[in-house]
Amino acid sequence: MTDFTGLRAIVTGGGSGIGLATATHLAALGAQVACLDLDPAGVPVPLLGLTADVSDEDSVTRAVNQAAEAFGGLDIVVNNAGIGAQGTVEDGTYDEWRKVFEVNVLGIVRTSRAALPHLRESSAAAIVNTCSIAATAGLPQRALYSASKGAVQSLTLAMAADHVADGVRVNCVNPGTADTPWVRRLLDSAEDPAAELAALNARQPMGRLVTADEVAAAIAYLAGPHAASTTGTVLAVDGGMQGLRLRPRTS
Repeated sequence: MTDFTGLRAIVTGGGSGIGLATATHLAALGAQVACLDLDPAGVPVPLLGLTADVSDEDSVTRAVNQAAEAFGGLDIVVNNAGIGAQGTVEDGTYDEWRKVFEVNVLGIVRTSRAALPHLRESSAAAIVNTCSIAATAGLPQRALYSASKGAVQSLTLAMAADHVADGVRVNCVNPGTADTPWVRRLLDSAEDPAAELAALNARQPMGRLVTADEVAAAIAYLAGPHAASTTGTVLAVDGGMQGLRLRPRTS
């Protein structure tokens, strides 16, 4: 498949998990892809690994411009970089709250600001933000994370309205609990990892974690030419968690 031949993309948080899966998928479809990450050392060829910290304006602007220079422009931005947090509204320091918003929300702002001048020159410009089921469902022990992802969803819709006249489509994907390195670290730190995994599987109606490749495919659709009339859309990839209300299973 070569639907993305000639298109140029950047993926923040592209060094692992959903970000790396997305970058790999876009490259397989024909795109030139740069992975912006705190540690891009493990980014495989043909992907271009660039060091970037989305919480630092100079760092992310420099990396975005490096990618645009290397590729001769930009068409696609995947704002995927993010960090997690556990706890209720009573937990965590205010510095922790600020840090999560700096990465999860302002990271999107910084990357998009740096990229928009390049995207306005593209005839196929698209931004896809990685949001979360936490934006639409109340999850226990996720107050800070949910607040940041709720902001991401609202920001996505506002950006779509602001930039439709620029020819830039803006959408977001809302994964359920995905099988990523961050989730695996949470499982490893649990008192009973097997029981915790079973609980995470069970809360998604399909009965399993979402895979990084499934999220990557959804991002690629929103970023690509087959979604040319799609903007301001929130695409759930959550095993039915957002919309389904199943009856309890009986033995």
